[in-house]
Amino acid sequence: MADRKVLNKYYPPDFDPTKLPRLRINPVKTFVVRIMAPFNMRCNTCGEYIYKGKKFNSKKEDVLDMDYLGLKIFRFFIKCTRCLAEISFRTDPENTDYVCEQGATRNFQAHDFAEQEERRLAKQEEEDEANPMKALEKRTKESKNEMDVIDALEELKDLNARHANADIDSMLETVTNKKTPEELAEEEDNKLAQEVFEQKCKKSEAT
Repeated sequence: MADRKVLNKYYPPDFDPTKLPRLRINPVKTFVVRIMAPFNMRCNTCGEYIYKGKKFNSKKEDVLDMDYLGLKIFRFFIKCTRCLAEISFRTDPENTDYVCEQGATRNFQAHDFAEQEERRLAKQEEEDEANPMKALEKRTKESKNEMDVIDALEELKDLNARHANADIDSMLETVTNKKTPEELAEEEDNKLAQEVFEQKCKKSEAT
């Protein structure tokens, strides 16, 4: 029993620690962490929908070739609950969001789109303030578009007014009364025959 508790180990006189094989350490360290899905997504392999907040046992690793203002970016690997296909996404500290990299497609989210649009408009306003020529071009373009819209509205109003003043009954009557050349020739023949008949009647009465 006493031999088991010996803490000292024997090193031979010719022992050289530099000749020991070194272990290859992977610079990318992975950890198993419990996370929730940060957004709604759909698996590209089986089409399974994964809703936001679903819990997974994921692998977490550092992204060595990317950072934002000195902040580390982390990548997470999860598996689809249906087909076990691997899905990866990473953090996006610039936009305080996550980016889906592979294995799944992020579903459309209206509030995220609205926030991105607000940020884009704010950034555009800052650029316009910094560049007065660009702001002037933008205002000129907007005024031109407004004038085009006003002209189109006026044309529509004139067209509606012409249609409102048109007499539908007279238009229908002219269309219905429109005759072919054959019908007109037949009417002329009838008129001529009637005139000849009336002349004969007058001559017979005179005798």
